Amino acid sequence: METVEPVGERVLIRKDEDRKQTKAGLHLPDKIEIPTLTGRIVSISVLIEGNKDYPIKKYDRVLFNPKRGIPVDFEGDNRLFVIPIEDVVAVFRSADSDDEDA
Repeated sequence: METVEPVGERVLIRKDEDRKQTKAGLHLPDKIEIPTLTGRIVSISVLIEGNKDYPIKKYDRVLFNPKRGIPVDFEGDNRLFVIPIEDVVAVFRSADSDDEDA
């Protein structure tokens, strides 16, 4: 079995599927999709893991800038991307999660 492990200051993200329906419930034609910039962290490089400057962990849902992302031709749906850590711009957290440092 082959795996993909990012190196340097990068993370591996599985991009969420593009939406085919608006928030109001309107279904879009097949040729029109709302591009997503969100995904889940699949793997974190050794340089990032445990670094307090980057409070992310595996399976976090994140917002990212895909411009410098490198697509990974590893799966049929090709939704995996290696993204520089500075292109991860936000992490989604639930409002009821406790702060571990408190």
